[in-house]
Amino acid sequence: MLQYKFGMDEIVTKVTILQEEFREMREYNPIEHVSSRLKSSDSLIEKIERKGCDTSFEGIAGAITDIAGVRITCSFVSDVYDVFEMLTSQADVRVLEVKDYIANPKENGYKSLHAIVEVPVFLSGGSVDVCVEIQFRTIAMDFWASLEHKIYYKYERQVPQQLLDGLADAARTAAALDADMERLHRQVRGELPLDPVLRVVDV
Repeated sequence: MLQYKFGMDEIVTKVTILQEEFREMREYNPIEHVSSRLKSSDSLIEKIERKGCDTSFEGIAGAITDIAGVRITCSFVSDVYDVFEMLTSQADVRVLEVKDYIANPKENGYKSLHAIVEVPVFLSGGSVDVCVEIQFRTIAMDFWASLEHKIYYKYERQVPQQLLDGLADAARTAAALDADMERLHRQVRGELPLDPVLRVVDV
C-alpha cells in the first residue's frame, strides 16, 4: 500500500504546484479543492477476492486501478477539462483510461471526469509505476455526489424510489447551475457577449 500512497502523493504534489502557480502568477485559480484517499484494507481484500486476482503487487496493480484516488474540484466545467489537460500533459504522467461522465452522465445523474493515470515512484531500490484514479468535478457535481453517497450508505443501497427521483431532479438542477455559471464565467472573461438587456449598476 505504501507505493500507492507515494503515487497518490505525487499527483497531489503536482496539483498543489499548479494551485500555487495560479495563486501567485495568474489572475484566476480554477482549482477549488483537492482531496485524496487510499482504499481501506478491508475494501481492497474484498475486491481482490471478488476479482480473484493474484495477491502480488504486480497482480493487484494489473487488476485494480482505484486503490489510490485523488479528487480535484474545480469552479466551472471548462476548468475541469483545462486542469485535466494541464495535469495529464506532464511528461511523467501516463494516461491509461479516461471516462467522461460529464459528456455522458450515468443513468442516475452522476457527472465527473475520471482518469486512470500511471506515475513513477522513485524508491531506494528503483522506480515503480503506480496507478492513481483522478476524479475531476465542479463544485455542484461534488455536492450532488456527496449527497448521493450519503443516501446510498444510509439505506445500504436499497434507496426508496422517491429519493432516487429526488436525486435525479437534483442532478438536473446541478447541471443547469453549472451551465448558468459557465455562461456567466465566459461573459466575465469576454468570451461571450453580455445580454443586451443587462446594464452595469454601481454597487
